[in-house]
Amino acid sequence: MKNTFLHGHLNEAVYCQQPPGFVDPTRPNVVCLLQRSLYGLKQAPRAWHQRFAMFLRQLNFIASATDASLFIFTEGNSTAYLLLYVDDIVLTVLTASSHALFRRLIDRLHSEFTMTDLGELHHFLGIFVTRSSAGIFLS
Repeated sequence: MKNTFLHGHLNEAVYCQQPPGFVDPTRPNVVCLLQRSLYGLKQAPRAWHQRFAMFLRQLNFIASATDASLFIFTEGNSTAYLLLYVDDIVLTVLTASSHALFRRLIDRLHSEFTMTDLGELHHFLGIFVTRSSAGIFLS
């Protein structure tokens, strides 16, 4: 996910000083009312997570009751799991026809957020992922 914290919507009024280099010389003491979240705000992580979770709910994902980072999507006999850690996402689909569902979910995420698809999972949060015919190995 690109520019993660800039996607969040603030639920309260937050003001900041005019940024250096952009100070209005006729009104140097005027402050700015933020319309969106910014990096460095203590509200930014929560605002981003709420925005992303709300979008996933529109796609019919259900938040896990035990892990706020895990979202589950079920459609017929297909199940998709999405794991979110700040701006890193792991998405997996478990069915024989998983590619079509996977592509559809990725396309919907791309339609709402600026993202880069890094392909198959090789590394996540310091965990290396290796696939073989025997299964998946995490180290």
